[in-house]
Amino acid sequence: MKREILCTISALPYRQPIPVYGFRFGSGDKTLAVMGAIRGDEFQQMYTAARLIQRLEKLESDGALSAGILVVPCMAQFSMNVSRRFWPLDNTDINRMFPGYADGETTQRLAHRIFQALQGYQWGIHLTSFYLSGDFVPHVRIMETGFQKDEAGLDFGLPYLVIRSPHPYDTVTLNYNWQIWGTNTFSLYTRATRDIEPGSAEVAVESILRFLHRYGLSSEEVPEGCKSVCVNESQMVAIGSSSAGILLPQKHPGDKVAAGEMVASILDPYTAKPCEEIRSPVDGTIFFFRHAQILSERTIVCRIIPQNNS
Repeated sequence: MKREILCTISALPYRQPIPVYGFRFGSGDKTLAVMGAIRGDEFQQMYTAARLIQRLEKLESDGALSAGILVVPCMAQFSMNVSRRFWPLDNTDINRMFPGYADGETTQRLAHRIFQALQGYQWGIHLTSFYLSGDFVPHVRIMETGFQKDEAGLDFGLPYLVIRSPHPYDTVTLNYNWQIWGTNTFSLYTRATRDIEPGSAEVAVESILRFLHRYGLSSEEVPEGCKSVCVNESQMVAIGSSSAGILLPQKHPGDKVAAGEMVASILDPYTAKPCEEIRSPVDGTIFFFRHAQILSERTIVCRIIPQNNS
């Protein structure tokens, strides 16, 4: 294992420059790059990358790796230090700044530097989080750019492979640009973001090692995992709230639900009296559930994969 500084975050008020570290394994061609936390609340993503580094270090010492691998656990140290999801100075999302601009604003320059370090790899994995705070069923997500290899996403052995048709704002994400610039890219989602869940992180690490083994890049065998179900994101059913108040979930990601079954209730924050019962309109599986104590009106509470797609 070789630890190196990929770039340095400088010009920070009242702070010393912060290095962004990369951990290199193996030798030869650029085979796989893994990007961890880009946002300041992605503690689970940073932890998952750190656990992957531990496993890869052992594989390398055992002579079981035959690939050039780069893992970047975090480039959001500044945001994490001040407990902000986005860049603290202007509240911008670095994962909406790719491929970056060398002479642009601070976050554009940061995106440019990290993108330069990640370019040229055959495969890319982004350990990322959703734009809404919440928990997922662990899955792999692929952006439909015309350059993607959907079938390769099945080799992670996670419960679901989700295909997403890009919206305009997706064109400035790492996943989209990585693919456009010639890297076969996957976004890997675990259950949590702000909370560290070792079990969920281990599922993600095992899935990456399984992928390496199936492509002959690691000689260590990994359990088979799940037979992935391919789902188009547009087929999911989103359930929203009509009322504002305290959110009390009745279901969690991975739970099966029947049409008409209650998935959550909303209480009046002053009297604790029920304001609304949120019920599933379909039979299916809870895929995503919003993490919030207080909910606004007309807010997505959860997403369900209909039974005929799960």
